[in-house]
Amino acid sequence: MIAPESEAGVCEAVRGANGPLLVQGNGTKAGMLRPVQAAETLSTARLSGITLYAPNELVMSAKAGTPLKEVEARLAEKGQQMIAEPPHIHGEEQTIGGIFATNFSGPRRVTGGAMRDHVLGVRAVNGNGEAQKFGGRVLKNVTGLDVAKFLTGSFGTLAVITEVTFKVLPKAEATGTIVIRNLEAEAAVRCMAAGLGSPFSVSGAAYLPAEKTVFLRIEEFAASVKYRTEKLAGQLAAFGGAEILDTAASLALWRDVRDCRPLPAGAATWRVTVAPSAAPKILAAAEMAGLAGILDWGGGLIWLSGEATEAAHQAVTGAARAHGGVWWLMNAPDPLRAAVDVVPAEAPALAKISARVRQMFDPRGIFNPGKMRAA
Repeated sequence: MIAPESEAGVCEAVRGANGPLLVQGNGTKAGMLRPVQAAETLSTARLSGITLYAPNELVMSAKAGTPLKEVEARLAEKGQQMIAEPPHIHGEEQTIGGIFATNFSGPRRVTGGAMRDHVLGVRAVNGNGEAQKFGGRVLKNVTGLDVAKFLTGSFGTLAVITEVTFKVLPKAEATGTIVIRNLEAEAAVRCMAAGLGSPFSVSGAAYLPAEKTVFLRIEEFAASVKYRTEKLAGQLAAFGGAEILDTAASLALWRDVRDCRPLPAGAATWRVTVAPSAAPKILAAAEMAGLAGILDWGGGLIWLSGEATEAAHQAVTGAARAHGGVWWLMNAPDPLRAAVDVVPAEAPALAKISARVRQMFDPRGIFNPGKMRAA
């Protein structure tokens, strides 16, 4: 394993590479997407540390190998938080570079946007071993193509991210959660849509099928949270009697939802994004295949877990494809990950654009080859 301590060291390692490189931070996402066949591993784990934090300007910069927990702890000291509420599904040793490289976002995605939406700047090393800087440390710093956002979600296939600059926001003073029980999936999606469409600024909408329970979150000042949760509970009375959780119970609940803790452990985990109206159909197809699931983002995000078989995978992907959804194989043994499509195939026109972009960033094709699609 090559683990440089500086961006210059990353440049040197890339220039000296004689073959493919597995690019990672602490390796917490090693079981995700396709296995990478590489002669060497290039780790950014030793590129660690917060390089800028301006609480009054709501901006932070951190090297790629900085642990997510370190970033969140530093923000908490000033009563601030990452806006997109990144999941901890890959454990507590995830790095900030890995969080942005995968663009995974938590329950607040429905109102706060994705991780990509909060990137201000990125430093990265391309396939020629050249250090490059995209964006900056203020919001209005980009003309033309916003490459910093472009690299977010590239899964280490275009460049090695060495530093990220991003926006943050203050934490809410209080959090309340409306709980409505005994709802089947279709009624649950309607209930969540009603909550998200209300004027009460719902910042989280999740459904646990095993418990047949909907959770709707409201965050803000204490008096405002109390008023809005009570008003929204009244407006949703047609879906059943509501319980309202206080801040402590709400914070614990939404950490669990964020990290998929209500999802039973399985040998394989899938993530599907889809129009919320189609979520009950995909959930039903998955359940028929023996998989368990939870809904987030008002039904726009489905987490599924179960046996790591091609039949289970085909059930998920077939249902997602039939209803216009997109899937990711989030965790599975190597044989399954190597044998199936871990993400949908690209349309031909988009595939041509993607190939040109990869050629521009990584002309030798050495970064995480085959990570997303078979070469």
